[in-house]
Amino acid sequence: MKYLIVGLGNIGPEYANTRHNIGFMVLDYLAKKHDATFETGRHSFVTEIKTKGRTFTLVKPTTYMNLSGKAVQHWLSTLKIPASQMLVITDDLAIPFGKLRMRSKGSAGGHNGLKHIEETLGNNEYPRLRFGVEANFPKGRQVDYVLSPFSADEQIDLPGLIEKAAEMAVSFGTIGIERTMNFYNTK
Repeated sequence: MKYLIVGLGNIGPEYANTRHNIGFMVLDYLAKKHDATFETGRHSFVTEIKTKGRTFTLVKPTTYMNLSGKAVQHWLSTLKIPASQMLVITDDLAIPFGKLRMRSKGSAGGHNGLKHIEETLGNNEYPRLRFGVEANFPKGRQVDYVLSPFSADEQIDLPGLIEKAAEMAVSFGTIGIERTMNFYNTK
């Protein structure tokens, strides 16, 4: 079985450790854990890992967040994978920091990357893993907030949360979305 795991983020060193790049950070962790190296692919950096009898193609779009759907559409088509076997990992302002929430579908919730994926696919019927980054910013400062690094306090818990998100991504492909949601979403 083949799965596509898309980690949303922006390319460039100025975005490297920002809240908006949590999808990239989770995929970097997964790749490193499996001794995989990202290579430049169409609209993305891409690598493949194999674990528990499954093949996971990891994709970090190079289109910048607002055009993430281009990479998603290309890789779904190229790999001949249905959207139900794709997991998109993204930051979420509506969820408290430290919470991870997997869903089989849902709204973009104001997230430009998810919005473009929905526009490109023509629906919102694809699994996503939302990584809570909390809306801890003054009115009108949302862009500055998501494009800034995690706070010193958040950085203490960040490695464990990234590891848990990576486990959830693998679990999605090995035991399925329903069992993964039941096991992880409640914790």
